[in-house]
Amino acid sequence: MDATAAPLLEVRACRQSYHKDSAADLLVLDNVNLAISDGEIVGLLGRSGSGKSTLLRIVAGLLRPSGGEVRWRGAAVAGPTPGIAMVFQSFALFPWLTVRENVELGLEAQGVARAERAQRAEAAIDLIGLGGYDGAYPKELSGGMRQRVGLARALVVHPDLLLMDEPFSALDVLTAETLRTDLIDLWSEGRLPIRAMLMVTHNIEEAVLMCDRILVFSANPGRVESELRVPFAHPRDRLDPGFRQRVDDIYALMTRRAAPPAPRPVAAAADMGFATPLHPMSTNLLAGLLETLAAPPYDGRADLPALAARLQLEADELLPLGETLQLLNLGVLEEGDLRLTEQGREFAQANTERRKAIFAAALRAHVPLAAAIRRTLDERWNHRASAVRFRDELEDHMSPDYAEDTLRTAISWGRYAELYSYDEEAQQFSLEDVETPA
Repeated sequence: MDATAAPLLEVRACRQSYHKDSAADLLVLDNVNLAISDGEIVGLLGRSGSGKSTLLRIVAGLLRPSGGEVRWRGAAVAGPTPGIAMVFQSFALFPWLTVRENVELGLEAQGVARAERAQRAEAAIDLIGLGGYDGAYPKELSGGMRQRVGLARALVVHPDLLLMDEPFSALDVLTAETLRTDLIDLWSEGRLPIRAMLMVTHNIEEAVLMCDRILVFSANPGRVESELRVPFAHPRDRLDPGFRQRVDDIYALMTRRAAPPAPRPVAAAADMGFATPLHPMSTNLLAGLLETLAAPPYDGRADLPALAARLQLEADELLPLGETLQLLNLGVLEEGDLRLTEQGREFAQANTERRKAIFAAALRAHVPLAAAIRRTLDERWNHRASAVRFRDELEDHMSPDYAEDTLRTAISWGRYAELYSYDEEAQQFSLEDVETPA
C-alpha cells in the first residue's frame, strides 16, 4: 500500500438521521470520517445499532446521507457506483435462479455479452470453491455455499472495493471459519479481483483475524470512537500473544466508554425520562451470568475475552449483558473486565425471594422506565395504566423497534421482580397480585 497515494474511498463528515413525526429526528450517524486505500482490509467494529450497516449502504450508494459526502476516486457518490460491490449478511439470492444465473445478474445488468457472462461467472464460481454447482438452486445448498454464491456474484463484476455486511454472522462457527480462511487465503495470494475490502462485524476476533485497520464505533449516534492498526501478517494465529493482546485492547476500548452508574433517588430516576434503550435480556440469563462470575475461577471478576470464550458468546452478546448488570448496579465494566458489585454478589448467593427483592430495588433506583411505571400505578386510584402511554413516550426518544424492545424488557423485568403485573391482552399494567405498602 502506497501511503502517498490518494485513497480509493473517502467518507467526510457523514451524518444520517431519520425524520420522526411530532418528535426530534433520530440521529443514527454523526460526523463519521474514514478513508480506504488500495491494498487494505478495513473493519467497522461495533455494537448492533451503532450505524455500521447504515454507513456501508451509504458507501455503496444505496442510501443518501443526511449530511457530509462520500467520494469514490475523487468523485462524489450519488448512487450505486461501478467499482463497488457488496455482500449481504442474508445471502440475498433469487431462489428461482441457478447458481450461475444468480452470479451472472450483475454482469447482465451491465450489458455484458452472454458468452463473456458465462465465462466470467464460471471463473468466479470456481474461485470461491463451488465448481460443479453451476446448475444447482439455492435450496439445494448449505448456508456456507449460499454465501459463497453471494461472494461470487460480487466478485464477478471485478470491483475495486468489496463491501461486506457481517458476511459470516448467519453461518455456524465452523462454516464461518472455513469461509473466512478461504477468503483471506485468496486475498493474500492476490487471486481476488479487488483492490480493498471494507467489512462490518461485531466479532472482535474476526476483525483482528482479517483486518489491517479496525474502526471502533460508538453508538447513539454512531461515531468512530477509535482506530487501531493490526500489524500482523496473514495468516494470523489466534493463540499468538500479540493477537490475544490486540483482542484484549479492543475489549478494553469498548468497555472504557461506560462509567458505572451513580446511585440515584427513586423520584429522580422516574423523572429522568426514558431516553436510554434497554437491552432485551432475560432475568434467567442475567442470573446465570451473576452466578458464573461469583463462582470459581472468577470469584467476582472476569476477563471479558476469556469469559466470552468460555460462554461461547461474541462481544455483541456479552457486552450488552455486562452493560445491563452495570445499569442495575449489579456489576461494573472496566478496562476489559467485568466484576460484581456487593449487590451482585448478594444476588448470586440469595434465594429466589431475596433475588426478587434485590432486583426490584435495582429497577426502582436505576431504570427510569420501570420506576415511572410503578410510580404511576401507585398514584392512580385503580392502580392501572395503559402500556400505550409509555410506548408513545419511548417513541419520542428512539425508533419504534427500540421502543418496543425497551418496553417488553421493562415488562419482563418488572414481572420477575413483582414490581407490577401486566395484562398482555389489555396491554395494561396493574398492581394485581403485587404487595403494596399499607
